[in-house]
Amino acid sequence: MAVKYETELYQPIKSYYEARGYEVKGEVMHCDLVAVHPVSGETVLVEMKRTFNLALLLQGIDRLRLSSRVMLAVERNRKKTGAVGQRFGDLAELCRMLGLGLMTVTFFKTKAPQIELLCQPGDLPVRGRRRLRGERLLDEFNERSGDYNLGGSTGRKLVTAYREKALRVAWALGEYGELSPRQAAELADVPRAAHILQKDYYGWFERARRGVYRLRPGGAAAVAEFADVIAGWHRQTTDGSSAEG
Repeated sequence: MAVKYETELYQPIKSYYEARGYEVKGEVMHCDLVAVHPVSGETVLVEMKRTFNLALLLQGIDRLRLSSRVMLAVERNRKKTGAVGQRFGDLAELCRMLGLGLMTVTFFKTKAPQIELLCQPGDLPVRGRRRLRGERLLDEFNERSGDYNLGGSTGRKLVTAYREKALRVAWALGEYGELSPRQAAELADVPRAAHILQKDYYGWFERARRGVYRLRPGGAAAVAEFADVIAGWHRQTTDGSSAEG
């Protein structure tokens, strides 16, 4: 059951904190909800929105100037629609990285709203840096001979390091005809040409006879479509040879 106004979140959240011994008041110095524990003196500031958005995030960051315990609260839509596709795991991790807390309120037709605490203010991020993926990123970067993708673009297939190597093997077959994997590897400067030919991920190659491959029409079309990649590789090869000389 989707709410129409963010004020509908107030009473369930107020009840949640009151049940834990806090005194709660709304709209205190522009904070949507302020909860103060009479014994510990702990103060929690809560900012509410129907959906998680940038405005809510910026509000939360601003409230950190007033208190170290700031919670963001949004509705959890059971229909899984709304802002950012309800990726609450990612949103909770973002809040942890910023020192914010995150809670959701789920509304039902026949029972009381349900509060779910996804992270507390000050919780440490749970997703550490992935070293292997970082290494793979650098490998992918270094294995490309040039910059053939326009950042943010859609429509054209991405030129990955693997695609570039397959294109170079396709170019060799297109230029020199039927080749063995070893010949293709030397001409295309792709040590793993045999793997690319045998796997034939893009459907560009076919075996002419035992140990010899030829180019399919689709491979020739790919070489033509990505002529700039082949040209960039040739240019880098030529520039590298000139520099060494």
